[in-house]
Amino acid sequence: MDRIVNAMTIDVEDYFHVSVFDGVVPRSRWDRLETRVCANTEKLLAIFDETRIQGTFFVLGWVAERWPHLVRQIAERGHEIASHGFGHRLVYDQTPRQFREDVRRAKALLEAAAGTQVFGYRAPSYSITPRSLWALDVLIEEGFRYDASIFPVHHDRYGIPVSARHPYRIERESGALWEAPASTVRCGPMNLPVAGGGYFRILPYAWTRWGIARLNRVERRPAIFYLHPWEIDPAQPRLEAPLISRFRHYRNLDRTEARLRSLLRDFQFGPLLSVFAAADPCDAPSAALALPYYW
Repeated sequence: MDRIVNAMTIDVEDYFHVSVFDGVVPRSRWDRLETRVCANTEKLLAIFDETRIQGTFFVLGWVAERWPHLVRQIAERGHEIASHGFGHRLVYDQTPRQFREDVRRAKALLEAAAGTQVFGYRAPSYSITPRSLWALDVLIEEGFRYDASIFPVHHDRYGIPVSARHPYRIERESGALWEAPASTVRCGPMNLPVAGGGYFRILPYAWTRWGIARLNRVERRPAIFYLHPWEIDPAQPRLEAPLISRFRHYRNLDRTEARLRSLLRDFQFGPLLSVFAAADPCDAPSAALALPYYW
């Protein structure tokens, strides 16, 4: 049986961009803080070169504006460039006009730096939720082909737990786009996250390995995995924040690189577009079925 190709996705942002530090680190201070995003991203690129893995890099426009050479480097090494927005603002904290300006600015910067068209978008902290579904219309109107911002789980910051668990096509009056939800496994009435990020760092590696193996072998579906460059950087500066936020951000940073290398040995990965290329459009649920309550 052929191995399923899972999606490797990287959200390219610096440690101080993370949403748990909103209100702790004013945006006016960002340019005065030590930056580590280029070195950490280049380290990930080297790991992917070693293991012959290509992925999708959702690059923050703020990063692309300051270091366009990093975007070019990612693209030149065969990875897909996608958008993480410009200013790392939660979608539901913006107006539709502010959101449009944010994604339009980031898309222009990324396409200029990479010399390629940008098709995909992922919201900071998966912040397309029931109260910000209007953002999908904006993405369609701004020329995006797919979104990867919906997490079908319960969480205090994000999530649409009734959303479909696998890639599906959304039809709107403004057009259509694919949705690539973060990966989960179904346990009874609940979806449990196996998508990466904090779940990858905080929970034992065996949980992620079991979850992706279940998706691949039992459901015959690809996983959509995500990570941030700062998650392989245990030497990053420590910022003040509430205890739960510090736990979520700093827990097991010193173990993430080794876990990532294990993951790349245990499973096959490629860019997110490869997942769509392998998907059967006839099998993708309609938006009405995927989001029956909120749509």
